[in-house]
Amino acid sequence: MNPPALDHEAANHEAAQREPRVVGTGRATAALTGVLSAAVALGVGELAAGVVGSSSSPVVAVSDAAVRATPEGLKEFAIATFGAADKAVLVGGVLVVVLLWAVGTGLAARRRPAAGVVAVGLFGLLGAVAAVTGPTGSPLDAVPSVLAGIAGVGVLLALLPRLQALAAGPDPGRRGVLLAGGAALGAAVVAGGGGLVLQRRFAVADAREDLVLPDPTDPAPALPDGADLAGAVDGLTPLLTSADDFYRVDTAISVPQLDPSTWALSVTGMVDRPGSITLAQLFARPDVVERDITLTCVSNEVGGTLAGSARWLGVPLGPLLREFGVQSGADQLLCRSSDGMTIGTPTRAALEVPDAMLAFGMNGAPLPVEHGFPVRMVVPGLYGYVSACKWLTGIEATTFDAQDAYWVQRGWAAEGPIRIASRIDTPVSDAAAGTVVVAGVAWAQGTGIDLVEVRVDDGEWRRAELAPEATVDLWRQWYLPVQLRSGEHQVSVRATDADGRRQPEEQAPPFPSGATGWHTITVDVA
Repeated sequence: MNPPALDHEAANHEAAQREPRVVGTGRATAALTGVLSAAVALGVGELAAGVVGSSSSPVVAVSDAAVRATPEGLKEFAIATFGAADKAVLVGGVLVVVLLWAVGTGLAARRRPAAGVVAVGLFGLLGAVAAVTGPTGSPLDAVPSVLAGIAGVGVLLALLPRLQALAAGPDPGRRGVLLAGGAALGAAVVAGGGGLVLQRRFAVADAREDLVLPDPTDPAPALPDGADLAGAVDGLTPLLTSADDFYRVDTAISVPQLDPSTWALSVTGMVDRPGSITLAQLFARPDVVERDITLTCVSNEVGGTLAGSARWLGVPLGPLLREFGVQSGADQLLCRSSDGMTIGTPTRAALEVPDAMLAFGMNGAPLPVEHGFPVRMVVPGLYGYVSACKWLTGIEATTFDAQDAYWVQRGWAAEGPIRIASRIDTPVSDAAAGTVVVAGVAWAQGTGIDLVEVRVDDGEWRRAELAPEATVDLWRQWYLPVQLRSGEHQVSVRATDADGRRQPEEQAPPFPSGATGWHTITVDVA
């Protein structure tokens, strides 16, 4: 007869042989339970945001908070690496974090259901705090995240018993999990899709299409013959940039949607006659102007593409501000965007630069929504972070001592004049031996470009041919045919403005007041 202990072990072994092993399946199903709970939570959050407002979406709110918390160096890296796709990358990163959080939640709930409930609740709380503490946040903005958290907890608690049933017996348990999981997934898709449909009601694309711009009383001068050589020189940047190709750098995860019929610009602060003006009133002014102007982002690296030129339509900023009586002590215009962004513009530039304007048209059409519709500021000679406020809703006359704008709070220079710049557009990296046309653009707003020089390797600087100048505020094209033998060559460019100031050779990064240095490329000649 076996000893009692051995009989007990044998019985356990026999029972184990009869019961299927479901440990691996249990962990995978637990992780899937967390993911489904998060999916429903996100779907409900989007649905609620479709009622409250798209910017209150948990993903958008958390992404906006991530932008605000990101160190400047990392922001610069993201802009330089991803360009206009930086926001999509950020949102994708947030969703990856949510996915990992959801997997961890499901695994934690497998052992301790309360831990999973707490994890889902924290997800909703984080979204609510991010929404409420945003620049334009309100208590109502917390609703989508709160509802998302409640829905996520509900789905998690509903799926956990199925998970336990699966551990007890795989066949009926698996069917229960599949049915419950399919229902949860369907609910997530329906809620999320419904939310996206509802959010379309906030879109202003149709209102933009229906908008009829006024004719300029002072149209842009005709471009001189030969001012745009893009068609004659392959790879050369066009003189005017299409709206689709125009760079975009801002912090708006969800592009503001402003109804042009209700839009108004308030002018407050150190003014004699505070008030507001509507879009219809801007359109009706007798001083609607059209100008060709290059905009540049301060984040633009030497040779970078964060610059673009367009034909802008709007009203002169100086005369408009004088009508409100901007006081002499106000040296800063704190411009406010509908998404809470603040841009600090030197008052002197706004009043004295002739072509500074409130722009509502771009290249013959209303401003694109992503470029500031219905009204943005454009001030030639200043980087965009101190001059080109998009989705403009307010101008407060104040002082630099009294208030710091968004980017100045983060260490960027307060006034931001654009530095002389030149760029090689072509060739890009390789060329055939023989005559190679080196070409690009150069700009020095307010004075214009007088000279562009090109150097190959350590040779002499040679004067490039300049296209006729259209206006001092628009970049100028240049080109130079050079003879290149087989091998690797360094090609550099530098520019000099009409006042004789040469583009500095010293290399400096964009932070805190704009990049400097001569653009140099390596060309592999075969």
